[in-house]
Amino acid sequence: MIDTPPAEQAGAATRPPTFMIIDGFAQLFRAYHAIRNQLTSPVTNEPTNATFGYVGMLLKVFEQYQPDYLAVAIDVSGDRGTFRSDLYEDYKANREPPPEDFYPQVDRSWEITRLFGIPVIGAERYEADDVIATLVTQLQEQHPDLRMQIVSKDKDLEQLLSDRVEMLDVHKDERVTVATLHEKKGIRPEQVIDMLALMGDTVDNVPGVPGIGPKTASQLIQQYGSLDGVLEHIDEIKGKRRENIENSRDLLPLSRDLVTLRHDVDVQFALDDARVDLARADTATLLSTLERLGFNRFRQDLERLISKHKIEGAQQEPGVDVKPDDDDDDEASRPAPSAYTCVRTEQELKAVIQQMRAASVVAIDTETTSVAPMRAQLCGISISVEPHTGVYIPVRSPEPDTHLNLDQVRSLLGPVLADPDDPPKLIGHNIKYDLIILRRHGFELAHIHADTMVAAYVHDSTRSSLSMDALAMGLLNHRCIPISDLLGPQSKASRRQQAGAAAADPERDQQGGLFSAVADADAPRTFADVELDEATEYAAEDADITLRLWQFFEPRLKAMGLLDDLFHRVEMPLVTILADMEQAGIHVDRGVLAQQREALSALADHLRTKITHAAPEGARAFNPDSPKQLAAVLFNKPTDDPPGLGLPILKKRKTGPSTDMEVLEKLAADPDVSSTIPTDVIEYRQLTKLVSTYLVALDDYIDPDTHRVHASFNQTIAATGRLSSSDPNLQNIPIRTETGRQIRKAFQAEAGSVLVTADYSQIELRLLAHLSEDETLINAFLEGQDIHRSVAAQIHGVSIDDVTAEQRQSAKMVNFGIVYGITAYGLAPGWVGRSRPAKQPRSFPGTRRAIPGSMPFCSAASPRHSGKGMSRRFSGGVEPSRKSCPVGRRSGRWASALPSTRWFRGRLPI
Repeated sequence: MIDTPPAEQAGAATRPPTFMIIDGFAQLFRAYHAIRNQLTSPVTNEPTNATFGYVGMLLKVFEQYQPDYLAVAIDVSGDRGTFRSDLYEDYKANREPPPEDFYPQVDRSWEITRLFGIPVIGAERYEADDVIATLVTQLQEQHPDLRMQIVSKDKDLEQLLSDRVEMLDVHKDERVTVATLHEKKGIRPEQVIDMLALMGDTVDNVPGVPGIGPKTASQLIQQYGSLDGVLEHIDEIKGKRRENIENSRDLLPLSRDLVTLRHDVDVQFALDDARVDLARADTATLLSTLERLGFNRFRQDLERLISKHKIEGAQQEPGVDVKPDDDDDDEASRPAPSAYTCVRTEQELKAVIQQMRAASVVAIDTETTSVAPMRAQLCGISISVEPHTGVYIPVRSPEPDTHLNLDQVRSLLGPVLADPDDPPKLIGHNIKYDLIILRRHGFELAHIHADTMVAAYVHDSTRSSLSMDALAMGLLNHRCIPISDLLGPQSKASRRQQAGAAAADPERDQQGGLFSAVADADAPRTFADVELDEATEYAAEDADITLRLWQFFEPRLKAMGLLDDLFHRVEMPLVTILADMEQAGIHVDRGVLAQQREALSALADHLRTKITHAAPEGARAFNPDSPKQLAAVLFNKPTDDPPGLGLPILKKRKTGPSTDMEVLEKLAADPDVSSTIPTDVIEYRQLTKLVSTYLVALDDYIDPDTHRVHASFNQTIAATGRLSSSDPNLQNIPIRTETGRQIRKAFQAEAGSVLVTADYSQIELRLLAHLSEDETLINAFLEGQDIHRSVAAQIHGVSIDDVTAEQRQSAKMVNFGIVYGITAYGLAPGWVGRSRPAKQPRSFPGTRRAIPGSMPFCSAASPRHSGKGMSRRFSGGVEPSRKSCPVGRRSGRWASALPSTRWFRGRLPI
């Protein structure tokens, strides 16, 4: 039943009103597959890639298409719970279930839809298409002036087209109308059902007629007018096509029934409830929800749209004045009232010191001019000893005459922080950064008790963001003051320089290349330019939130037993060690870098010339750095313009054939490819990457004062517990190639010292021996054997003395493949030898029991505690019977990686 809205006021609209209905699941699935990155909420850790794309689609609808009425139709009974399954048991029976990380996003997307004020409509035992058909049919009858748009690409919905109904692809801005349907398929909307019945649908298991696809079905319907016409003139149809139709005659009525949409579904819908009016949206909850999901980029668009709707609504109501910048109170994310004060005098600072000495723990934070701790200048220190309170002690500001200077603050506060007998127990968030900053400005911290960023990581290392803002929102329901409120809009790189600790920044490229951003890029404004009132609110809040986060994590870590021991005995002492390493830095010889840069650039230029000369005549002016031009040279036929080598296309992208490294490596290894271009391009790309990513950029990271590189070492990035480095990422400098070894020569020790490379010998395999209790593996270690050489001898059927370096490397891949879950398919590209690794018997049969046995254990235990207290949450399930089970493989891999990493950390000289 559909209720009719009140009559429109005369002259209220200059165009016919539009009703838009969205096929909800179709849009959600499209978003899921379009955004392949594994997006997760920084607060709840729920997957968000589909929801992100779906919300973006809604905002585009509001902004670009501006429908008067909007609704979303959904399936509520699943693929197998509709009347069509009763008609035909095999209907949609072969459909794969949606991916596991898709389900949590469904309810979240419908929740957001309703917060926009958009009705979400479904009916038990019917599909969304039937709901759409019912609404469109009934609204056409009740509202002669109403135009309708169906947001879907589902061909079944083409049967609903009319002079007032069109289908719309909002992503490509493409429309399907009665005219375009006839132009493309040669049929009218009333013929769609018969065409679909003939061609069937392999995805939905609609039988149809074998061998008849869209083109043939269209021809038959055009020629005979309908399915009945085809059957009446069956004698005119020749050959196999006629035979197939005859054999399918009994199932054609069923096929037609399955593809016919129902127009009489009982749905409770009032058109006025679908009126688009964002001014009526639940703005507070909506903004809070988007923020929790990490969709901050949508906030500005949404606020602008809401403001626009408020203005338009006010224009229709005389006497109501609505300004564009009016905002609803965001109660769910506004900070609770807090007592934040600025410490300007010695007397005030002495009072704070008294409070620090009396407090059980003291939260401390610094405000600076940059995220690079070796370059930043201290602007002030914030302290909190009680929740919802905090003080800011400025030392650099636009008002220097109104507060103490650095020397005065250091003389009073410094001895307290460095007191060896009775120091305050300090809490920080990414306190390693604060420690370096304070040391550089003459302070020492005698007792670092806890770091809430490290605590959050130990508590749950799968969190997608450990930033203070994300944790405050997710755990304390508190929206911190954004740094952009103080520093103004800036580029992404500039925000990284100004917004706080680099390792906690959710926008930082945590996986990324060698250099995520060079510190101290030009920025229009720093914290030193912020007025004291604003600076105090921001800075004191940081200390306050740090204290409150510790109050959240402390009891939870204690309740987890071994994790609390891990946190205090291993992780927290490591903070100081890493700070020492960062401050010490490493000397890099600019002269060596320049020599390497010149040599490699010359080699790259030589390769570039060789590559262009190897191209067919008429194509030698191409640019090897251009994937499009390279693809033309590799894959165009010799007779094309420009001519090419005519090599087989192995992978396609939207822009054309792919020339990525995987494709080039396959072409280079193909004995039928005689051209040297694939091999040379691989080497050329490696050289140019080394020059640009290492030799050029590395020079920018040499500190002008210390003449050393001061990389950041991050203990809260990798979920397995491994350390990572950034700014620059020294771990990515090659070591196995001669070129990489030459680059490493630029890193030099001081006179009288040497650089030492240390590694535990086969630590993962030793742990595997311990976990599996495999006697052969244990004895091999006890006898001091070279495990990789021993395995190579068994695999290749040679004596240990005859094992080549390549065979040993292949055996090493197999051994670590056991630990890290690499499949035979994954081993194949680097395999050396006559036989494939999958065909070889296990050298150590005990591992067959250990690795699969660990997977159900990891799946059942939540959280899983290893012998040294590390916990790792696993999302998804373990399905050993599946051909490909990433979660299962990761479970085995992490089961070994976690204890080896923690074992190493626990034995650092702390």
